[in-house]
Amino acid sequence: MQKQQSTFSIAAVERDTGLPKDTLRMWERRYGFPQPERDSNDERLYPADQVDKLRLLKRLIDQGMRPGKLIMASADELARLLENHQPKGIECPAAASRCSSLIELLRLHRADELRRALQQVLLKQGLQEFVTSTIAPMNQMIGSAWLRGEIDVAEEHLYTEQVQNILRNAISAQGGGSRPRVLLTTLPDELHVLGLLMAEAMLVSEGATCVSLGTQMPLADIDAAAQAGGFDIVALSFSAAFPARQAIDGLTALRQTLPANISLWAGGRALAERKPGIAGVSIITDIADATGALEEWRNKNLQ
Repeated sequence: MQKQQSTFSIAAVERDTGLPKDTLRMWERRYGFPQPERDSNDERLYPADQVDKLRLLKRLIDQGMRPGKLIMASADELARLLENHQPKGIECPAAASRCSSLIELLRLHRADELRRALQQVLLKQGLQEFVTSTIAPMNQMIGSAWLRGEIDVAEEHLYTEQVQNILRNAISAQGGGSRPRVLLTTLPDELHVLGLLMAEAMLVSEGATCVSLGTQMPLADIDAAAQAGGFDIVALSFSAAFPARQAIDGLTALRQTLPANISLWAGGRALAERKPGIAGVSIITDIADATGALEEWRNKNLQ
């Protein structure tokens, strides 16, 4: 979008902010914001200052906040709130430098070079270290850059697609595994699959058998698949954009329906800050801890 424009179509606003058209229309009806103008064909036109505020709202919602509590705040108030929610920096200088170089390729839209660079790092580090020492901090830096408005939706999607493709290929190359049998998925409304792939990469590297159902599975279907497939563990991923309260409620309900002999694991940014205690659910707040959880399960169940 060109900065000199004074108004933008709803399609342009969707591309720039990452907010779906239906969400923009719903907010307009429910909250009275945004307040688009209308052109001669009665199509919505959004003033630039409203688009700037919508960007801030999207970034805060991606941090798990509710639009109803934010939407009437001024852009300045939202900007201050966003500043207070900036993720911490990466402690390892080598990882920070490596990730900065990769992000520069992303900003330049040099997709082929980015893919080759990621593949070279994977070959050098191995799959588990690639996940914990490159992808995890890279996700953190991408998130920070998105919050600051330094990368746009298209660049974030480009990064996600590249990493997902590389992880899928690396996981496929691991071959068959043994116990435990792990079923990976997400609850309804959780669209992000990268966390699942990172967890699967960590577990298959340790010889576990992993089957992914992808995203947005109803609770009843997760329960049925886990029992029919003879799985030992159900593992769910929750991104930062997923409401923590909804995650806790979903995990509580699933734990009540799953047989006691099937373990329930959960991880991701939505749970990392809350660190909820849910009876019968193992919360893995750091992707590097997945291997320890796996070893603990084997020591308990395969002796």
